[in-house]
Amino acid sequence: MPPTDASADAGTAPVTDTGTTSPTAPESRIGPAADAGADSEDTLDLHLPDEFVALFAEDTGADGSRSLGATATAGQAGASATSAATVERAGAGTGTTTATCASEAPPASTTPNPDDLLGGVAAWGPLSTPAGALHLVPVRIERDLPIISRWMNDPAVTAFWGLAGPDNAIEEHLRSQLAGDGRSVPCMGLLEGTPMSYWEIYRADLDPLARHYPARPHDTGVHLLIGGMGDRGRGLGGTLLRAVADLALDKRLACARVVAEPDIRNTPSVAAFLTAGFRFAAEIDLPAKRAALMIRDRSLRHLL
Repeated sequence: MPPTDASADAGTAPVTDTGTTSPTAPESRIGPAADAGADSEDTLDLHLPDEFVALFAEDTGADGSRSLGATATAGQAGASATSAATVERAGAGTGTTTATCASEAPPASTTPNPDDLLGGVAAWGPLSTPAGALHLVPVRIERDLPIISRWMNDPAVTAFWGLAGPDNAIEEHLRSQLAGDGRSVPCMGLLEGTPMSYWEIYRADLDPLARHYPARPHDTGVHLLIGGMGDRGRGLGGTLLRAVADLALDKRLACARVVAEPDIRNTPSVAAFLTAGFRFAAEIDLPAKRAALMIRDRSLRHLL
């Protein structure tokens, strides 16, 4: 089942303002001025820190003109820049934030996210399989949408992917991943340089799927669509699934399992996962289907 909710809780901590607070202020005294004859109005005898006075000090020019001190001017400029800025994202693992001017904020990305939560799928590189060299290349909408749309509108695919329709519907599905936080990476599968499959490599532990099975940290999920009719029914599914699952385990050392959830009715798909060394773990009820939970364990990869 393709991921259905790209905005699920990411488990990020909120950024908290930890500004310092001053100790109890010195007591203020209100009373007559020292020279009552000069000014009979009451005055506030408030002692300000030297730094505070300097901040608002006025500089007198050679021509007698007066302007705000350089420090105050810089402070005003900084305030203006801050008011025009928007927080872009939290710094990875640092609790910091990056600011960018709202007028220069980039549009939603349609290119691969180099900071994906899977360790950089784009850099995994080609791998050798019995069927030839397979390369997972993150999707670029302007290049790949037409062929993916054609595959998704194949009647044999529609029943299980549910993404048949005009290009803009499929484009929205792709953009939701490309513009997300990197928990799911859509890829084209090139076999010996020829596009022949569509993949989604995703963090199963951060996906809505995790609500339906006992997920473990860093579980990696995989969806596969063999595109052309000529590539189906040849055993390619099992061959490629095994290669990609093992590649994920090799590249993601924190991951102990690769998981999948094909529709229980899709017998050829379930068979392909079994051939690829996955074990059938359970039947699970998902919002759009009853699925077979398939798992390839790192500890069993050389036995299955």
